[in-house]
Amino acid sequence: MDGFDRLPDSLILLIFNSVADVKTLIRCLSVSKRFNSLVPQAESLLLKIDRVISSESDSDSLFLTLLKPFLCLILPKPTLGQLRNQTHTYPVQILSRFQRIRELHVELPAGDLHLEKGTVVKWRAEFGETLKSCVILGFRLGNNNNGNYEAEFGGGLKTRVMWTISALIAASVRHFLLREVVKDHDGMEELVLTDREGEGVVMVEQQGLREWRKARGSCRMEERRRRRRGRTVVPSVRIRMRHEPRMGATLVVVRAVEDGEQTGREADMEDAELALKAFGNGVYGDAVRELLKVRSYLLETNSF
Repeated sequence: MDGFDRLPDSLILLIFNSVADVKTLIRCLSVSKRFNSLVPQAESLLLKIDRVISSESDSDSLFLTLLKPFLCLILPKPTLGQLRNQTHTYPVQILSRFQRIRELHVELPAGDLHLEKGTVVKWRAEFGETLKSCVILGFRLGNNNNGNYEAEFGGGLKTRVMWTISALIAASVRHFLLREVVKDHDGMEELVLTDREGEGVVMVEQQGLREWRKARGSCRMEERRRRRRGRTVVPSVRIRMRHEPRMGATLVVVRAVEDGEQTGREADMEDAELALKAFGNGVYGDAVRELLKVRSYLLETNSF
């Protein structure tokens, strides 16, 4: 027996949880019988999508395109027809070897928004069964309005609303992608979907995951509608927008409309808490604090 064999299983699992990367852990399954038995017990996982492979067919799904690099590790080589018919099962198959997932972080290779040059939009959305809140921070580099700030706000309002809707749709698509994984791993306490460009974050915490599983078991019709859309439905939301033309920056806080929700000063305080939770550090945090001081504009939308 060598020194490594004397290490307790708990320490080996601690190392596996620190490694986290799913591709690396799947390869570790072949190292030894001991690794083969311990790897499936890892609790903290990072499913890192390395690259996007372009598809010749528009019918191929986004997630199929993203997951192709993983398929050779765990699946026999399928035909193109099989790929198209089974795309929704691949995340489940990749993670099916792991029995005790507690924290799952999925990293996509790129953001979802296609913005004009010089525009930066960051967003962070929290979900349960559907959207709870989303904070969006957008700005244009080299903003130049020649001092006509009122005209700049009015003329750019449509663009900022489009930023908001695009971010909400991107968040709802990401949320929808891992619905089967959430259903199959009851012990999961945290799910995070990010992208390597740092554009957007989808966060589902323990209570949200519990609500999501419960709702899925009792609403088959709505699930079929979601499958047809390819995303989670965005509920009726209240959108509070703040814009500082001198900074060229916009802060948007989106919250699902709920019965008995706070209004007035209480709502402003809750919006500020959400904004600082999303972007409270560094230069973005400084921008958010300045934007929270300016006048806000309220919009409401129906579900879509």
